[in-house]
Amino acid sequence: MFTKAIVRVPCKNLVNGITTANLGKPDYANAVAQHEQYVEALKVCGLDVTILPPDEEYPDSTFVEDTALLTPECAIITNPGASSRRGEVISIKKVLSEFYNNIEHVHPPGTVDGGDILAVDDHYYIGLSDRTNLEGARQVMKILENFGKTASTVKVKNILHLKSGIAYLGNRHLVMSSVFQSDSIFKEFTIIRVDEKESYSANCVHINNSIILPKGFAKARAMIENAGFPTLEVDVSEFRKLDGGVSCLSLRF
Repeated sequence: MFTKAIVRVPCKNLVNGITTANLGKPDYANAVAQHEQYVEALKVCGLDVTILPPDEEYPDSTFVEDTALLTPECAIITNPGASSRRGEVISIKKVLSEFYNNIEHVHPPGTVDGGDILAVDDHYYIGLSDRTNLEGARQVMKILENFGKTASTVKVKNILHLKSGIAYLGNRHLVMSSVFQSDSIFKEFTIIRVDEKESYSANCVHINNSIILPKGFAKARAMIENAGFPTLEVDVSEFRKLDGGVSCLSLRF
């Protein structure tokens, strides 16, 4: 069960964030309104939310998930794959020191984005992507092993992060986009295969008794609910323009 979350209010410089989506620049005012609704959804799920102020120095800083991996035993400060984002970890470490006694770090030449790490109970799948390299994954795996966890790597192709196309819903269920639907590494799970036109919905997040997923994907929502998981929709269309999704906007612990 999660009890807490950390989010950061989007900065005005958000409109200059990194993107490959080709969906146009985000509308700042709308992004702030959507972020407020996202925070309310976290609260509905029972979380005490720490809201950090905007950081104009880092356009992508609202995507706090990439800066750390939070486990019950320790916090791992990442080294983001995009050089323009690496300074974001400084303020995140300061905040996390209020909650964690054990804080570990990923060191260069290792790079890791939190969006590339999928926690499934006590096992962690680490995506090898353009943002997370093998050395970074090895460092995270070693840290996790020191705290009694297991981990393995997954190759990521055609999407930004591992969790851009897959989410763990609980009870050995995964929701997946077509990118991973032929990957045998997940054969022991019950797979909910989202339609290719709704692939963005695969970036959802399981919080306590609910699945928060992006608004506007009726087929995916129906499949998730039919599998026995209550859903809560949030509009994150402005963040989609920056390759961001539901999981990216918070650190949950």
